[in-house]
Amino acid sequence: MKIENVIFDFGGVLVEWNPRFLYRDYFQDANEMEHFLLTVCTDEWNLEQDKGRSLAEGTQLLQKKFPEFHHLIQLFYDKWAIMLKREFPETVSILYKLKEKYKVYGLTNWSAETIDIAYERFPFFKAFDGIVVSGAEKMVKPDKRLYHLLLDRYQLKAANTIFIDDNLMNVIAAKEIGLYAIRFENPAQLEAELSAIKAL
Repeated sequence: MKIENVIFDFGGVLVEWNPRFLYRDYFQDANEMEHFLLTVCTDEWNLEQDKGRSLAEGTQLLQKKFPEFHHLIQLFYDKWAIMLKREFPETVSILYKLKEKYKVYGLTNWSAETIDIAYERFPFFKAFDGIVVSGAEKMVKPDKRLYHLLLDRYQLKAANTIFIDDNLMNVIAAKEIGLYAIRFENPAQLEAELSAIKAL
């Protein structure tokens, strides 16, 4: 395998994002918070914004459905920046090591309206040679069209490209189109797998 490029997912790999960082200040009871995130501001609802629906539309639709949670729903995107806690320094270090040898790209499920907060907060984003954001393209991983869009846009060959993501379904889709895909579990595991194929 001749490695030329590495594609990184962002959330859960390079940065820590979690709505609990926001909502723990608004719920006295952790179980109530978990119920709210499981039934109201769900991952599935948030994914629609990552898929290109505007934050305003997503918020209004949910507020109509759950008027009793109007204020708490409003907070989700009004205070979204609080959910984006930190970078993972060990993974960022791996990114920089890979950047010394290969082109590095980003492929992320992320709202086009909030991605700039991440870009401004974390300097490592400047290391990327190209980034594809789902919200700007109106489709999300594991839709294979999104992977092909990145490969085509930056003229990459799947067979020469490593893909790193913490989501199993995204990794499976990447493998199915010919990428060398690694499911991220932790930095030590990632470093070991990259070393095993002599990428590091």
